[in-house]
Amino acid sequence: MNQEKLSLLQLLTAYHPDDSAEQEYKKTILEFLSQYPTNAFERSLEVGHITASAWLVNKDNTKALLTHHKKLDMWVQLGGHCDGDTDPLAVAIKEAQEESGIMKIRPMQHAIFDIDVHLIPETKKEKAHYHYDVRFLLQVEGDEDFVVSEESHTLAWIDKNKENLPTNERSVTRMFEKWTTL
Repeated sequence: MNQEKLSLLQLLTAYHPDDSAEQEYKKTILEFLSQYPTNAFERSLEVGHITASAWLVNKDNTKALLTHHKKLDMWVQLGGHCDGDTDPLAVAIKEAQEESGIMKIRPMQHAIFDIDVHLIPETKKEKAHYHYDVRFLLQVEGDEDFVVSEESHTLAWIDKNKENLPTNERSVTRMFEKWTTL
């Protein structure tokens, strides 16, 4: 795939997940985009919104960076809200940079790496809502050290040994399994 900006619809059409959960997520995301064509990428859409995430690997592709997310209190990949940006790959890169402090990040592929739909619980500031998350495989280009942002308790590089994975959350273990079988 060349490096031109592709729409989310194009990316989803080209994505053919083997995982049955992801097959359902693909249908759900396509229905969501059809139902909310003008504001699916806006955080202000209270029922849910498109988000973008990064499975970020080091320059040798031997480790992946996870965050112990403060708000969710769990280990997850880097990522966040699109806030109106309809280019989820660009958002995934920006979020990975913001949450890791690492600036030199590039896509290993421009295609979707993984997708997920998950409920974000209600808080004092917002109602419960869904994140329609589009994930990309990104790689650090240099030797920069990460910096823990305000959104994280901590960050950690994990190797390809599943016993060292700090979570059993299926949306994370699925990406881990894909990565270790590349």
